[in-house]
Amino acid sequence: MNVSEQLLEILATEGVKHIFGVAGDALNPLVVAIKEHKQLEWIKVKHEGNGSYAAFAQGELSDNLGVCASTVGPGALHLVNGLYNAKKERSPVLAITGQIPTEHIGTNYHQEVDLKKVFDDICEHQAIIRSAAEAPRVILRAISIAVNHKCVCRIELPADIATQPAENQDFVHKVFRSGSSIIPAKSELDAAVQMIDNATSVGILAGAGCREAKQDVLNFSEKIKAPITHTVRSADIFDHEAPNVVGLSGLIGNPSGYKSIMDCDLLLMLGTDFPYTEFLPENTKTIQIDIRPESIGNRTSVDLGLHGDIKSIIPLLLESVAEKSDRSFLDDCNHSFLDWKKTKDDEAKTSHDLEPLHPQAFAKAISDIAADDAIFVIDTGTSAIWSTNYMNFHRDRRVIGAFNHGSMAVGLPAAIGAQLLYPEREVWALVGDGAFNMSLNDLSTAVEYNLPIKILVFNNSELGFVKIEMEEAGLAPNFDALKVDNFDFAQFSQIVGGEGVKVEKAKDIIETIKKAKISKKPFIIDAIVNSGELSLPPKIGFKEAKGFGTSKAKEIFESLQGNKAQWENIKNEITAYFDKKL
Repeated sequence: MNVSEQLLEILATEGVKHIFGVAGDALNPLVVAIKEHKQLEWIKVKHEGNGSYAAFAQGELSDNLGVCASTVGPGALHLVNGLYNAKKERSPVLAITGQIPTEHIGTNYHQEVDLKKVFDDICEHQAIIRSAAEAPRVILRAISIAVNHKCVCRIELPADIATQPAENQDFVHKVFRSGSSIIPAKSELDAAVQMIDNATSVGILAGAGCREAKQDVLNFSEKIKAPITHTVRSADIFDHEAPNVVGLSGLIGNPSGYKSIMDCDLLLMLGTDFPYTEFLPENTKTIQIDIRPESIGNRTSVDLGLHGDIKSIIPLLLESVAEKSDRSFLDDCNHSFLDWKKTKDDEAKTSHDLEPLHPQAFAKAISDIAADDAIFVIDTGTSAIWSTNYMNFHRDRRVIGAFNHGSMAVGLPAAIGAQLLYPEREVWALVGDGAFNMSLNDLSTAVEYNLPIKILVFNNSELGFVKIEMEEAGLAPNFDALKVDNFDFAQFSQIVGGEGVKVEKAKDIIETIKKAKISKKPFIIDAIVNSGELSLPPKIGFKEAKGFGTSKAKEIFESLQGNKAQWENIKNEITAYFDKKL
């Protein structure tokens, strides 16, 4: 057994099944060794960056870590964006990178990169192997840190050490995985109970840290009559059917979610590091509960912080707080949320046959048709708007994406990772045309491994969210920079061995989604949608109003000067707005 084989054995013992990567010189011993391995499979992606996104998906969706690999400097650098995404989502991922032979390190050798410096801001720990003797110890330490801290770690394996005979095999053991809970002092819990009992109206902002405590939080909400606003990452925990859930806040939020946070006299932040300070109240009493103490008070002033697990703390609070009788604030938020949902359902009806089509019609139809345990990968940009506003991630559904890192092109590769991990479940990716263009080379990877992923491409021939950002800043959109010249994505899918349908008529939306649902091959829905579809935040302040107003004035002026792109944009926005109101 050599060091490469020893590494693979350790990974297999820890339950790893896939390694995503591109073969190359320093990794060749590892790639050769994995060929004979019965449990591990080398998934040969077309681009290492897509491999790191796929590994992120597996780390995010399972109780284990995802693994990706690359050769020396150039290949390793391609991993950066996907690994940053895993870091920001707090998903356990192990990156294996090759390195030039140890005798050449530090000599500016061919393809040499100081990978430790490059990955210092990404990885919580880097295991740089410098001898066969130390290999098992540092490998096991990297895995332990990744799974217990839910973070990214890296193993660097120089080419010459990769083939050396393994040593210290007697040290190899199963990695310890902590199942411990953290509970605050009783005095702190008592202080929280007193604040809750004294509050007239309580609002809950619940994040992904509540994943193991959904029912406890719902019961707690009902007892203290507190509406629940969720984050994007917790949209599949506190879905639109769950009692007292009133939606999102933030730029892609809704009025009831915003009201629940801003109008209460006590805000409870549960397992979230919600970053948008402009959507948090300034003078409201706040209790924040988080497993990471550094997150407490990170975004807003906190009157009381509780360090610990939501699943351990909420039952203690539930048992101790007094039940409130006044549910006027809760009912007001609930009614507002129901009105908002009805409006969104009406806007997303496939009877709205404006062409190009309304993007929300596709999102709502997928939500209605997809399996109750489907996995959804939501790409960055307007895809996130249509998904979070018009879809319901109820029952056993999961939703993942680049919600903190905000990187484009997570959709397709993360869907590949998810489908390999859960071959029996439906996996849907909702992506913009700009994001799909960045990653479409690995659609052929999905074909090669017989992965029936379903990909909806919102094809509006522009970078839609960037246009919104320009308008918010008071700029007239530069359509030369925003324009995306697309080919036929459905035809592309067929060329590489998948299936696909271009949808330009509203009457074809439902039929095409049903066809994608039952397809046994990668399936592209090339949705030709209106670029003028508007989405507004739940609260528009003076700054936002000024920015959009200034932008529209500039657009009108440029239209009158003969700018056809600006005129088409204004016309599309007007027609899209009035069509969905009819």
